[in-house]
Amino acid sequence: MRAAVFLDRDGTLSEEVGYVNHIDRFHVFPWSAAAIRKLNGAGVPVVLVTNQSGVARGYFPEILVEETHAKLQAELARFEARLDAIYYCPHHPHGKVAAYRKPCKCRKPAPGMLQRAARDLDLDLSASFVVSDRYKDLSMGFQTGARGVLLLSGYGKGEYLYHKDTWPRQPDYVAVHLLEAVDWILVQMGSHI
Repeated sequence: MRAAVFLDRDGTLSEEVGYVNHIDRFHVFPWSAAAIRKLNGAGVPVVLVTNQSGVARGYFPEILVEETHAKLQAELARFEARLDAIYYCPHHPHGKVAAYRKPCKCRKPAPGMLQRAARDLDLDLSASFVVSDRYKDLSMGFQTGARGVLLLSGYGKGEYLYHKDTWPRQPDYVAVHLLEAVDWILVQMGSHI
């Protein structure tokens, strides 16, 4: 079993724009590929885990999520970086689209996507890291024993400034952006490049 790095999408790898309801609204941060390439070079699995409740809410079809992830992988590949797996939750318990209206174990902060990735990729969640601009994502990781890194990109700066005193557990590290987070993670793993 291997340790992995689990990444949120919007606000972590890409600009936070609310709902990405058209492919033209999706823009990868300029440092994301370099950060992921460092993890790839160190042999660390990199897994995307993202809530996409816009599908359940009827804001966009599920095919747009798949097109967006194809665009992300293509953008990363241009810089010799890759995600080892992508998991997303299209559900919401109060969604407008009946097929996706349900409570589920994959919607963050529930740990279902992490657990599925662990089974699929033979990962050790207790040795892994979750990186996100949202505390609820770190909470998902904490439930599995993973460590959490909060980014100040996306919603992170506001969450940290206004809500950190209410959190039952603080992030293991706070970083300005993903590249800084990855450098810290690699030091923790003893594989700094």
